[in-house]
Amino acid sequence: SIYEMFGNECCLSTGEVIKVIGFKINKLIASICENNEVSRFSAKVELPLNFPGLYKVVADKTPYVSIEEITKKVSIGPTRFGHPCFYSPEDIKLANLTIKHGEQITFNSVEEVNGTVAVNCGVVRNNQSHSFTLPLSQEGKFYECEDDQIYTLKEIAEWKIPKCRNRIVKLSNTLHTWDTSNPLPENFDGCLILTPVYEVQAVMKFRKDIVHILSDLDVEVKDITDCYDISSFLQPLSLEDVFERTSKEFPMVAEIMEGPSGSQKPYNLLHTGKEIIIYKKYQATRVLASEIRSDSPKRHFLIPLSYKGKFKRRPREFPTAYDLEIARSEKEQLHVVATKAFDSPHKEFFSVSVGDQFLVQQCQTSEVLYEGRKKVIDVLACEQILSDTYKKVLLPMYMEGGFVEVIHDKKQYQLSEICKEFRLPFNVKVSVRDLSVEEDVLAAVPGLQFEEEITDSYLLISSTNSPVESWEIPVYRLNMSVHLLSKDVQTVVPPATKTTVEEISEEQYYMVRRYENQTLHPPPRPPKKPT
Repeated sequence: SIYEMFGNECCLSTGEVIKVIGFKINKLIASICENNEVSRFSAKVELPLNFPGLYKVVADKTPYVSIEEITKKVSIGPTRFGHPCFYSPEDIKLANLTIKHGEQITFNSVEEVNGTVAVNCGVVRNNQSHSFTLPLSQEGKFYECEDDQIYTLKEIAEWKIPKCRNRIVKLSNTLHTWDTSNPLPENFDGCLILTPVYEVQAVMKFRKDIVHILSDLDVEVKDITDCYDISSFLQPLSLEDVFERTSKEFPMVAEIMEGPSGSQKPYNLLHTGKEIIIYKKYQATRVLASEIRSDSPKRHFLIPLSYKGKFKRRPREFPTAYDLEIARSEKEQLHVVATKAFDSPHKEFFSVSVGDQFLVQQCQTSEVLYEGRKKVIDVLACEQILSDTYKKVLLPMYMEGGFVEVIHDKKQYQLSEICKEFRLPFNVKVSVRDLSVEEDVLAAVPGLQFEEEITDSYLLISSTNSPVESWEIPVYRLNMSVHLLSKDVQTVVPPATKTTVEEISEEQYYMVRRYENQTLHPPPRPPKKPT
């Protein structure tokens, strides 16, 4: 049987031995959903896994009948996505704990303990986590919990579609303007039923790449696992697999089985068959930045602290007086111009006109008379700048106006200085480009907003042929497979590291912000107008 996949012709001869290493969803067939059923008027459309948009997963109404069924059909693993949640309509009595009906159970991992396979689970009560195990033999009805997270189609395909089931999703954010090539109806914001189309991932005896075989290929196979030495096959590893290895196992030599797409260095150097040295794994800091522009889509970047360009400040915009208080710092006085008028309902507060200028002082409280009763209101004390003097005024925190910062600071800053001296978000433009790289992608951007510092996982690699420089590659944003070679590393100390500015897609931007903010408390809401 001969077929062509991704431009590669592959011949499956009679007697060919294939080692299946995984199953993967190749694409999704989508139908518009009404009342949890396929709409009678809906045509089926094919969606690639990189189809733009963010989606919410609708909880499956069909229960699982045992823990074993869940482990066979649902992805449970060490990554962020691999912790599904279920509840039981009945109490579950364990040796030292009773799981109440309706209580959310998080499935963390599957492990074998004393010869018995069980699932490590947890429940949260009064902000305290309680851990326990459930054996595969545990029976009952287990329903999916509602999930308020958002996902890309690729993430849903990899983690959120149980085997032998469809998945209903609701479009949360289209991210892109609709055009005629979009298979979904214009302004569509409803639910879709996704049916997966699988491919088999396999390795063959005399090939060094991963073979992708569509699941509907008409070929007969026989299971010979029990009577064949499977150690003679290559063992593909993803970057996540490599990262999970212990630090003592580094450095290591590997050959790329599937390289990433992209023309940006070093991705264009990481082609199939290339040998690389992986020196170490580590966490590194990046500054998440977005292009300043009123229309969309904006470009987004992850900038290493070692970036050698310089920045000049650009004015920030503040929609409320509360935002002025958040941005206020002891280091310098905040000077702003009003861009929107505000007519105060109380004589104690200042009515703002467009063009008024203020120096922001401090937060305090003030009493106002409201419907015959005294109320204490949070206010921002400012000085209004007049032609030849200053006037003390109070602005209520709930004031919805508009302010633009007046910049007096003409200094040029390194990225590390900005992170140390100022509070993010912070607006800048490149004043001196990074001369250590051939093309500085940030230099062409008219304005950038530094949003937050994030920590991400990286591997440090170089070429085995000419290890004159090493590169940081992101573990979770690069699709790449390698197999390890039993070769000694000639240079244990890595050469000079080249860090690059990474431009990320809008979907990746939302994912980075989502994960970074999961551990943070939400910012306090601005005060409301007194009622």
